[in-house]
Amino acid sequence: MEYRIVVFTGSLSYAVRAGIAAIDEALPRPSWMIVVEQPRKHVVTLMRNQWRNLRRNGWRWIAYQLRELVAAAMPRADSTAHSGQPGYSASRIALEANGRMIFCLVQNLHAESTIAKVREFAPDLGLSIAAPILRPALFGIPRLGTLNLHKGKVPNYRGMPPAFWEFWNDEQYVGCTVHEVDAKLDTGRVVAEETVVRDRYSTIKGVQLTLDSTGIALMRDAACAVLAGTAQRRAQGPDGKTFRKPTLGQVAALKARLAPRLTQRQRLMGLGKEVALAGLNFVNVVTRASREPRVVVLLYHRVSDDSRDNLTVGIEQFDRQMALLRQRCHVFALSEILVMPRVPRSNRPLVCVTFDDGYLDNYLHAAPILERHGIPAAFFVATGMIGTDKPFPHDIRRGNARPRTMDWDHVRSMRARGFTIGSHSVNHIDCAKESEGVVTRELAQSMSDLRRELATNEPLIFAYPYGGREHMTSARLELVKRAGYAGCLSAYGGANIGSVDPFAVLRCGIHCGFSDRAFFRRCLGSP
Repeated sequence: MEYRIVVFTGSLSYAVRAGIAAIDEALPRPSWMIVVEQPRKHVVTLMRNQWRNLRRNGWRWIAYQLRELVAAAMPRADSTAHSGQPGYSASRIALEANGRMIFCLVQNLHAESTIAKVREFAPDLGLSIAAPILRPALFGIPRLGTLNLHKGKVPNYRGMPPAFWEFWNDEQYVGCTVHEVDAKLDTGRVVAEETVVRDRYSTIKGVQLTLDSTGIALMRDAACAVLAGTAQRRAQGPDGKTFRKPTLGQVAALKARLAPRLTQRQRLMGLGKEVALAGLNFVNVVTRASREPRVVVLLYHRVSDDSRDNLTVGIEQFDRQMALLRQRCHVFALSEILVMPRVPRSNRPLVCVTFDDGYLDNYLHAAPILERHGIPAAFFVATGMIGTDKPFPHDIRRGNARPRTMDWDHVRSMRARGFTIGSHSVNHIDCAKESEGVVTRELAQSMSDLRRELATNEPLIFAYPYGGREHMTSARLELVKRAGYAGCLSAYGGANIGSVDPFAVLRCGIHCGFSDRAFFRRCLGSP
């Protein structure tokens, strides 16, 4: 059966596009009408809105507007998308090239001309994603009604914005809901719901990013269930509360409440360090042309808000870092740098992203953020740990709770989405300490596991566990080459200057202690 779906939205942001792409992939060639409201605002209306916001937010509104102007003046990220790039299916280029999608840009969703176009399309199902409030004349057109994606738990957290009021009220979880649209705000029958846990180090932005990826999957499943006639609906309770956008004063108050408590000395030291980093980065950028070109391979392990250690970065922190890479760096896939005869000169830092071990948060948090920014990455997995509850030795030493690893379905999904999957041995061994026989078996078994589970005969790359100089010897490196691997990666720091030796690729570790300036300094190839 050919389904006809209409989307009502006020934005074609990444999360909206990714939601459309996910449903399109899950259904048998549906037809789409995507109606985007882009109202034309007259000068009088803009001035009235500015005055209203100034009265509501006070002097903070002026500072907020100045920050917005500065952000708008900054160089834009390179948005070029190509078919092999992670997240390409959710790009504007990919969606607009889909012959089954009609895009309608309108000034008013509820204009008679818009309603007439939607009626003529005769949709089976409507989807409200990041849309303004819909009226019955519009949301009632689809044969099976219209579903709304609400990033909050109903009925207790209707309204907006996602996660803010849950943090304000010190809730330990945030809901994500798909419900039917009715005449009131967020009061329709619930079709699907999910919960996002607020971890120890969660931030509002980090939870919002998680809600984005949760909402994409939730809306996909709900839409498929409604179209198939299998959806279960439940009415909301009679009580509930509707929230509105907080004032800038409330935003500042919550930020202060959540911020770590620092002494005046700590604040001054932190400020001094950031000023020094800004100066060093400026010098590095100015003198880059006179230095030998280099490519920096970044090494991550975990992206999570449940811990803060030297193997973990936060969710919001990782998103900022990937946005910085897309905006200010030239990002290469690992396969590209392994075949570089010489590192090319560039007016931007040259960077590659890699992950070790195979933690589940790589799939849950890292991959969606990488796709959001169109960043290629390589993930090196210890095949004997995949789909098990065996802890890594370094987690035992740190006294961490046992972080879960991906299973093979996760790994296969990552590869299908355009990410490189490589070997990190079977049991996370120290290659220098183990016997030649053990290392030979681990290399062969890991390669066999990956080729079997991923159904591939492509050349594989090896990143040796622990990654220090002392964890790999020349004799063991010969075993890596003899096993048929296409490259070998370390983890003891340094930039690859002038050229890249495929069997001695240097990588720099990134962890939660990196400020944005310190991270950019690392991308520049500076220690």
